[in-house]
Amino acid sequence: MTTSIRERLDAMRAFYAEGHTREPAFRKEYLRRLQEAVKAHEQEIAEALYADLHKSAEESYISETAIVLAEIRDQLRHLERRARSRRVPTPLFLFPSASRIIREPQGVVLVMAPWNYPFQLALDPLVGALAAGNCVALKPSTTSARTCRLIGNILGEIFPPDYVSVFDGDHAQTAELLEYRFDHIFFTGGAAFGRTVMEKAAAHLTPVTLELGGKSPCVVDRTADLDTAARKIAWGKLLNAGQTCIAPDYLLVHRDVKEELLEKFRRYAMHFYGGDFRRSAAYPRIISDRAFTRLQSYIDTAERIVWGGEYDASERFIAPTLIDSPDPGSPLMQEEIFGPILPVMNFDDTESAADFINAREKPLALYYFGRKADGLRLIGRTASGGACINDTIIHIANPRLPFGGTGDSGMGRYHGRFSFDTFSNLRAVAVSRRRTDLPLRYPPYGRSFGLLKKLL
Repeated sequence: MTTSIRERLDAMRAFYAEGHTREPAFRKEYLRRLQEAVKAHEQEIAEALYADLHKSAEESYISETAIVLAEIRDQLRHLERRARSRRVPTPLFLFPSASRIIREPQGVVLVMAPWNYPFQLALDPLVGALAAGNCVALKPSTTSARTCRLIGNILGEIFPPDYVSVFDGDHAQTAELLEYRFDHIFFTGGAAFGRTVMEKAAAHLTPVTLELGGKSPCVVDRTADLDTAARKIAWGKLLNAGQTCIAPDYLLVHRDVKEELLEKFRRYAMHFYGGDFRRSAAYPRIISDRAFTRLQSYIDTAERIVWGGEYDASERFIAPTLIDSPDPGSPLMQEEIFGPILPVMNFDDTESAADFINAREKPLALYYFGRKADGLRLIGRTASGGACINDTIIHIANPRLPFGGTGDSGMGRYHGRFSFDTFSNLRAVAVSRRRTDLPLRYPPYGRSFGLLKKLL
């Protein structure tokens, strides 16, 4: 007999009510078990990611497994300190009370993961939710089917189903899950479905974290070291064949250095993947026919392809492609690309580059290559979830940096202590003495009000 979603969630609430997850020692024990399981299944994880996305074992480890292991290490190292209540100063007029902040788990939370980094983006928030003491309903993406099944198997070996429950059903199951009340919903994916998640959560006044995407600009100034810039941009763009929420989505290049930068980009892209992208065992493929068709349409309608443009529907292969000066109003420049296609726009000064960025929705990331001072000024004039100066993507790998979006690119932050706080209720507690009191606060005030005003 199949257990219904309601029955599974009721069992999770009953398990949470028993109080086991409130104990730091309990949390750490299961995080250690997860850590060992991820290490033990490293080869299977790589095989699943290759089957789903044609990722090499090296790329899978660097961009997925290693990030999850780093998050587990960070939470294990700091969990007890993060879980501890913290005293804060109390104003004199509240004498003789004391004040503290207690971090308590939220309860039963829902984590919804996408297909593009199916292991990392499922387990990374899961680790933060467990560290904070929650029970977790995890919904991986079935689009990356092999990885989804493997996640279910790994977590099923470790966790009681009332503690961590993996929901690996279709879109109908996702829709049904969103009808139930959770204590927090953490969603990673596209903005369109993110709005649906927020709408469903609003019916229960459930707080949400939305990790979305957007068109992340990459600005290359004439002061940039073009060799280093080209290498880092090619790596950041072609990682996972561009199917990365923080991949450089379009280039804004100073007119004086454009041709040289593009030539170096081509050279590094070919060096990374052996010169023949189609035959490269390290060059990923597009996840689905639907995604391939969308990307193909960008190429077919492009007016000026300066490099690449080859594709093969039978393999869902799309070569790295540079498109020069597309119409800013075209779908290519209005939609998140999520593929190995890179539009290239010119600029003459950083003020015009900032204006171009600010005329669009706030991106998840912003990249600048050039002098640090100029990069900081550009960051100060624009808005984005995160940013790198003279690099791409690396900010996501530091568990001490908050990761998240702003505006259309999302809301909320996670990684490290930011995950712990996201999945915690910060409870304000004031403790007064049983018998000692300050009579000034009680009416009738009379002359004592003057003293009370000074204290306030």
